[in-house]
Amino acid sequence: MHAYRSHDCGALRLDNAGTEVRLSGWIHRKRDHGNLLFVDLRDNYGLTQCVVDVSGEIFPILEGLSLESVITVTGKVVKRSDETINKNIPTGEVELYIATLDVQSRADALPMPVNQDAGYPEEIRLKYRFLDLRREDMHRNILLRNSVISSIRRRMNDQGFAEFQTPILTASSPEGARDFLVPSRLHPGQFYALPQAPQQFKQLLMISGFDRYFQIAPCFRDEDARADRSPGEFYQLDFEMAFVTQEDVFNAIEPVLHGVFEEFADGRKVAPAPFPRIAYADAMRKYGTDKPDLRNPLEMSDVTDQFRGSGFKVFAGMIEKDENVRVFAIPGPKGGSRAFCDRMNSWAQSEGQPGMGYIFFRDGEGAGPVAKNIGPERTATIRDGLGLGDGDAVFFVAGVPKAFSAFAAAARTKLGQDLELIDDNEFKFCWIVDFPMFEFNEQDRKVDFSHNPFSMPQGGMDALENEAPLSILAYQYDIVCNGIELSSGAIRNHLPEVMYKAFEIAGHGPEVVDERFGGMINALKLGAPPHGGSAPGIDRIVMLLAGTSNIREVIAFPMNQMAQDLMMGAPAQVSERQLADVHIEVVMPEAEEE
Repeated sequence: MHAYRSHDCGALRLDNAGTEVRLSGWIHRKRDHGNLLFVDLRDNYGLTQCVVDVSGEIFPILEGLSLESVITVTGKVVKRSDETINKNIPTGEVELYIATLDVQSRADALPMPVNQDAGYPEEIRLKYRFLDLRREDMHRNILLRNSVISSIRRRMNDQGFAEFQTPILTASSPEGARDFLVPSRLHPGQFYALPQAPQQFKQLLMISGFDRYFQIAPCFRDEDARADRSPGEFYQLDFEMAFVTQEDVFNAIEPVLHGVFEEFADGRKVAPAPFPRIAYADAMRKYGTDKPDLRNPLEMSDVTDQFRGSGFKVFAGMIEKDENVRVFAIPGPKGGSRAFCDRMNSWAQSEGQPGMGYIFFRDGEGAGPVAKNIGPERTATIRDGLGLGDGDAVFFVAGVPKAFSAFAAAARTKLGQDLELIDDNEFKFCWIVDFPMFEFNEQDRKVDFSHNPFSMPQGGMDALENEAPLSILAYQYDIVCNGIELSSGAIRNHLPEVMYKAFEIAGHGPEVVDERFGGMINALKLGAPPHGGSAPGIDRIVMLLAGTSNIREVIAFPMNQMAQDLMMGAPAQVSERQLADVHIEVVMPEAEEE
């Protein structure tokens, strides 16, 4: 028999009864029933109940061991009596009567429990992450992550993608966030950067003549944490394809994503492919965001004309003063009570807004201050346009859309949740397409790239030369699931003259392109195919499938929100010798005077 185990702790079944086996694992729980001591033994695969008689020599040893000590037990598998069968675990029909015990490792007093979720603060959980990962939910999440990545890799291979690895030490490149810099020992005063994404390398692979590339790529960005974004590093399914249109990219990745979600949905619904394509402008108008949750059926409508010149002076005055002001209506089906509307108004105030206008409908008429001020005819037009009736309500946001869109999106989500319109047991995808190529940078008072400078503008050089920059759209797209952006992507600009012109519009001369993107522009000058791709986030995919809203719950060893590894003590100071090796002198910021 093997020194540590003949079976794992999740393997024993009724047909093992009567056989001698050996198990190794952690003491999960102990229960002293007087004449018998029951021990739940746990390993990666499951849990088995083990039993020792109080009269035996093993009893005092086992009784003295703390939870999470590691032991090896050998003994006979016995069928449990009918009244003691545990139907909640796969091994619940049998138990192991311990004949011999070997203590592999004794555990000290635990800083946090493993066999229960006591709601310990994240700081403790991250400092003792190895303990946290023993807990059932966390252990399951990390195993799910492994299974998801294995499934993605298999599906990408089946689609004809070849897996390549791109460099980790590379040149600094503006990808929209701060770089992590690595000083060079051999080249004093010069620095490598950790890649924010393999963007240029994967394009260079297409230019090198490869046709379909992918990798489960680590990316590094020095940016603040959010619930759905880990600081420091993250992983993405990075892929690129040659000789493709935007639709070709969609058709290649949709079966992969849909298949993975169906495989791990665990009874939840997955909306079928093809995924809806929604233009960016339509998404902002209907949902107030370019990351819409399509489980929420509510869509906003522009009702500016119904308030123009109306008796509701607050909105009417805003419209008269600024032609860019719009009034958007958000329907609230079954929300037609003053109490519900007042709660929404209070919520809006808690979000920093002065309040939230509303109309609720009863007895065939609109009620509330807004309805009273705009009159029955305008109220009826709004009601009929939105398909509302008695028992329903409508809520209003007003201003310049760019300024109020975030609040409008939050209000739509709040209504969807409070009116129980969102099915939590469903995954709904969509593509957001037709992003603007450029935007106006208010701070610098200039035209700037709005998304990715390497994207192909719709209309190519002709559009760049003959259209107003802010009207030009790009072959850029995002994939969104349940309101979470999984990735951005684009059909790339493979023509050097188009790249030079696009950067010129954004205020950068050819010398900037040559200096900052020399490797890329030189490659484009030597024969580049049309190509495009995307990079869905692995962490976010697993987060959705695990049913958690915190991305740190699906990463084995994440940093905290302050970008610190509490377990390993990073970041940390290094020795003067290490600094000297890389020609670095630390200059600490001066303390602010009180």
